[in-house]
Amino acid sequence: PLEKKEFFEKKESLNVILVSGVNGVGKTTTIGKIGKIFKENNNKVLFSACDTFRAAAIDQLEKWAEKIDVNIIKSSPGSDPASVAYKALEHAKSNDIHQVLIDTAGRLHIDNQLMDELHQMRQRVNPQEILFVADAMTGQDAVNMAKSFNDELDLTGVLLTKMDGDARGGAALSIRAVTQKPIKFIAVGE
Repeated sequence: PLEKKEFFEKKESLNVILVSGVNGVGKTTTIGKIGKIFKENNNKVLFSACDTFRAAAIDQLEKWAEKIDVNIIKSSPGSDPASVAYKALEHAKSNDIHQVLIDTAGRLHIDNQLMDELHQMRQRVNPQEILFVADAMTGQDAVNMAKSFNDELDLTGVLLTKMDGDARGGAALSIRAVTQKPIKFIAVGE
């Protein structure tokens, strides 16, 4: 579709995408996939490893960066995610990067401390896109989470993962209805 093509076209100015969602929905894998498509469309891509909480998160994003040959900004586990995001933004500005994809830690919408962390990242880097990644197999819980994330962050879109599983994304229309944000992409497989 035209919108997808325009989304991935080479940008002349810096575009920052903050990827959010709960644990295990496929945020990091999604960043790898999106980064690959951006790169195929002649964008210079940078990953920002802001999931400093999950033990293997930085390693997983590093594997994706190596696989598609893009740079990554990271810090040690337990570092302040907003600082890592800001460092990535500064690196992108000084290195003519077109796309910065920020990987965030999975969090429940009811965890105030972690939601505050997302607010801090948003304020530090002022992203053009704030995507919520939802697992197609989650059902009504995904709808509730999407609504809460949208209320907190004013999402720009939703990405539905694991569409190749048993579920067929029945929550997609409900997510769209409660957030009033577009379902920008669906993803299958790893």
